[in-house]
Amino acid sequence: KAAGIEQKGLHSLRHHFATQLINGVKQPDGTILALSPRQVADLLGHSTSQITEMYYVKKDTTRLQGITDGFNF
Repeated sequence: KAAGIEQKGLHSLRHHFATQLINGVKQPDGTILALSPRQVADLLGHSTSQITEMYYVKKDTTRLQGITDGFNF
């Protein structure tokens, strides 16, 4: 409470962890370093990546904006 961190359960932390791993971190060169749903499923102990994608991961589509700007159509 003193740090101003909202109190959540451990399961919320698990969801956040999985989402961050899937969405990744943008690198200085513009690439995104991320794990595949299968890799995250393995870390979470899921038998299939479909379980991970259905219940744990909310993809951040804002990173797709402008992704094709440099393409010549």
